[in-house]
Amino acid sequence: MDRPRKPTLDTVAGVVGVSRATVSNAYNRPDQLSAALRERIMETAATLGYAGPDPVARSLATRHSAAVGFMLGQELSASFSDPALSVVLDGLASTVDGHDHTLVLMPGRDRGGPRRETVARAQADVVVAYSLPSDAPAFDAVRARGLPLVVIDQPVLDGTARVEVDDAGGARLAASSLRSLGHRHVGVVTFALHPDGHSGPVTPERAATSPFRVTTERLHGYLDVVGHGAPVWECARSSRELGRQGARELLSSPTRPTALLCMSDELAFGALQAVRDLGLRVPDDVSVIGFDDVPAAEHADPPLTTVRQPLAEKGRRAGELALRLLDGGRPDEPTRLGVSLVQRASTAFKP
Repeated sequence: MDRPRKPTLDTVAGVVGVSRATVSNAYNRPDQLSAALRERIMETAATLGYAGPDPVARSLATRHSAAVGFMLGQELSASFSDPALSVVLDGLASTVDGHDHTLVLMPGRDRGGPRRETVARAQADVVVAYSLPSDAPAFDAVRARGLPLVVIDQPVLDGTARVEVDDAGGARLAASSLRSLGHRHVGVVTFALHPDGHSGPVTPERAATSPFRVTTERLHGYLDVVGHGAPVWECARSSRELGRQGARELLSSPTRPTALLCMSDELAFGALQAVRDLGLRVPDDVSVIGFDDVPAAEHADPPLTTVRQPLAEKGRRAGELALRLLDGGRPDEPTRLGVSLVQRASTAFKP
């Protein structure tokens, strides 16, 4: 027995008594129809079992995928353990989804970004890069395909749209607050300076050759205030466990710091635990400051003093720029968002 044929756009048009173009507009250009006519078309389609135009066929016909590619520095498991990224991604996704675009995630490896081949095959009309090193191979594929590019945070590339925050200014705010509290011996816990998986003390040479703009600017902002002789510990990733290990190393030195500047809230949460591990108290013995102001910061024990950056707005701005480039717009000057210091209970006057 022959199987019944799948309903098509023409099937719906015949039942409703309208043209094929009118049914197509009900899905692709609903503003061209009255609400009543569109509702009648959609109800008929549901009754017939017609799910709508085939997105693959539509992309072949238009040579557009209606998708925004999102390039990540690390694999998905590491990326989504970062609460700051989650907030940024939510802002981006809500913006592009509101304009009937989908988001295609392209995970990276070892903070080096996606493979060149992944980007070359991705069905995307525009790409958003999140905090990648300047020499990431993925950018070769973006350039080869001629795709519009939006960068969040880093790297700095000519002719691309970019959204960033005042990283150096935020770092100076945090360091200056500790100086005003009387702290003169301050340690720094930083995330990766290079995509090589290294964790350990930082030499001036290693800091000077970092391909990560955000890490470099925050580190310079801290050291410009507390002094370039301050001890610095690098963590291969922004994770609580690595922040805990790095903070323990700094606090176990003969000249123990009285305060720690942590380059992310995740690192700072680990530092809070490290202080407890050593039988010390925050902020009585050691003050701790983070960077980001993720939702968990105000609920930490004690509540975390941190630099607030507008994470959701950063994602929304990146989404707006991506949509503008899709419409034929050109990149403007980089969008720089402000930061502020949020004073909570993890800092106090030098003991």
